Amino acid sequence: MQKNALHILLADDDEDDRLFFKDAFEEIKIQTNVNFVHDGMQLMDHLMNQDNKLPDILFLDLNMPKKTGKECLIEIKKTDHLKDIIIAIYSTSSSEEDIEDTFIQGANIYIKKPSDFNTLKKIINEVVTVNWHYHTSGLNRDNFLLRLK
Repeated sequence: MQKNALHILLADDDEDDRLFFKDAFEEIKIQTNVNFVHDGMQLMDHLMNQDNKLPDILFLDLNMPKKTGKECLIEIKKTDHLKDIIIAIYSTSSSEEDIEDTFIQGANIYIKKPSDFNTLKKIINEVVTVNWHYHTSGLNRDNFLLRLK
């Protein structure tokens, strides 16, 4: 693991999405260490294991087996040593209900999974370079949903 690399964790059950995500991170100019979990149970086991470094940013898919992303989000935000993890919802869903629910439950940003690789790189670059302390201090619904033109 690189010394000052940004620690990224993606929780997603879709292997193609994980590979797409990994490739995008390899092409951006920011030092990162990207790890993956495949379902909600594995995510929570990973986060609760004191031997694992907590991620700087967790990209969380909503539709996963065993435990959904929403269930994980609620559990993370109720757990003292996890509640400050920056959580980027990363989902195929553009449902207003999903967006509203995850905003209320404490996610930091909502990203609809792009199908285009260059758009994914642009989104990832923007998410990892945001000054999260500033961004989350004035969080409102208008800046919660990441929309790239």
